[in-house]
Amino acid sequence: MAGPSRIIQDLRRARVLVVHPRDEDGNLLIAHLKRLGCEVRATWPLPPALPPDVDTVFLHVEDVHVEHALEIIDLQQTAVIAILTYESPTALQAIIDLNAHGVISKPLRPLGILTQFALARYRQSYEKRLAGKVQKLEETLKSRRLVEKAVSALRVMNGLDEDAAYKLLRDQATSKRVPMATIAESIIAAQDTMKSLGLSIGGKPQI
Repeated sequence: MAGPSRIIQDLRRARVLVVHPRDEDGNLLIAHLKRLGCEVRATWPLPPALPPDVDTVFLHVEDVHVEHALEIIDLQQTAVIAILTYESPTALQAIIDLNAHGVISKPLRPLGILTQFALARYRQSYEKRLAGKVQKLEETLKSRRLVEKAVSALRVMNGLDEDAAYKLLRDQATSKRVPMATIAESIIAAQDTMKSLGLSIGGKPQI
């Protein structure tokens, strides 16, 4: 868990885009973020794409095309703090659709901005770590399925028992210094090729 000083340091490193009309609320927000020390840019309306180095967006959700906002925000995986004038059903739906990490209400006041800013960046970072873990698990499961299929192929093609087939696969991966899944893919591809040509595997004719 981040300590208090690390939270402030993280906020000061943030590269923020404020998508809000340059009115009193917009100017107050920009000035407050600049006082904090982070890099701030402002724009209105929502641009076709976010600047490539932006990692946090304060977004005035009224008068914004939510589907477009979602598209460009998802592409860059930024933290999003929604800015609301009214808690209308439309505005609430926009917050949900955008998966906003924080919300602040107008008229804006300095009190509360820092809290939502810190919370949004923490939530976005947590979601990113979680997505990375899920992707790693999916890759592990995929590799395991490939290895199991390759072991089965080796048993058919070479008449090996399961342990010997697995050891052969592992030794090949070790000697070539590649993941077992890479060797497994080659074995499965070779087996599929032989089957497509009607060639025998392990001395048995293929049907």
